[in-house]
Amino acid sequence: MSRFQLLSDEQWSLIEDLLPAPTGKPGRPFRDARSMVEGIIYRYRCGIAWRDVPEAFGPWQTIWTWHRRMSADGTWDAVLTRLLSAAHAAGIIDWSVSVDSTIARAHQHGTNLTRHTQGAGSNYTNPRIEPPDHGIGRSRGGLTSKIHHLVDGRGRPLVVLVSPGQANDAPVFEHLLAHLRVPRLRGGSARTRPDRVRGDKAYSSRAIRAELRRRGIVAVIPQPSDQIAHRQRRGSRGGRPPAFDTADYKSRNVIERGFNTTKQWRGLATRYDKLAVVYRGAAVLRAITLWLPHLSDTP
Repeated sequence: MSRFQLLSDEQWSLIEDLLPAPTGKPGRPFRDARSMVEGIIYRYRCGIAWRDVPEAFGPWQTIWTWHRRMSADGTWDAVLTRLLSAAHAAGIIDWSVSVDSTIARAHQHGTNLTRHTQGAGSNYTNPRIEPPDHGIGRSRGGLTSKIHHLVDGRGRPLVVLVSPGQANDAPVFEHLLAHLRVPRLRGGSARTRPDRVRGDKAYSSRAIRAELRRRGIVAVIPQPSDQIAHRQRRGSRGGRPPAFDTADYKSRNVIERGFNTTKQWRGLATRYDKLAVVYRGAAVLRAITLWLPHLSDTP
């Protein structure tokens, strides 16, 4: 396999029909969709500027335009949904899910545009609409963004969202859970409910626990010390402590290992993209490449 061929033939066949086809319109010669997708993967894997993408993949302007459009029109989300449906049908999704986020420092080339931060925030309901703050916020580490993941029991992403770096994790959780929807290949209602949710202390809130309890989802979330102290001060009025499975919580480390794998793409470990839609599209594409080997015979 050439260093410029990043997907096997079998992996490409799983997603080919969902990607744009040549239009036949006059103009520059059309480069096939596979070279465009592999050019996008190459750019984010290496963390290079778009204009430095090797000519073997085609004109860099075309590659960027493809990625920008497919991030905004939902093509990458549709591809990931297709793979999740196939994985669900094959019984390889572990529905004991984990939730967390990881910080990515925003490079100066990704922040040189006007950002409206007063009352702004990422659009979690429709992440394909560009937010006024472009998903960049100022935290202790400077200008940063967060990638939020809901992953299965083996650390493979099911839902991907992007927020400013200073955003709290807990308010994003309800949106991650709302976007969890895996259609069934043979019809019927899509699966939207995991068996259990593992999260760290950032997700220990009454609202989150109440929602999980209402939907019959087991919460494996430890309580922070301040919540424990508050309950104990109230005595019998504080109620019983929430159930917590210490042994099961150890499996939450799959999401930490998953973030390490995701950030092997240098263009995700550091954010070079100006637009949150484009950056999230790359994170969804990374999730696609993590699922593809599990659905083909080629690693």
